[in-house]
Amino acid sequence: MIKILRCVFSVLAMSVLLQACTVLAIADAAGSAVVYGVKTTVNVLDAVTPDIVNKKK
Repeated sequence: MIKILRCVFSVLAMSVLLQACTVLAIADAAGSAVVYGVKTTVNVLDAVTPDIVNKKK
């Protein structure tokens, strides 16, 4: 009986840990997408309007 409970607990613990890793991976991917999206937007604006973004002194 104890072996069955230990096995069930192990499966539940592994399930929770894997879900946490999945959530972190998704959050990391979303954060990276936002950062690269902002960088791309800045680079496009800089290419289209270099005189506005890079004002000469």
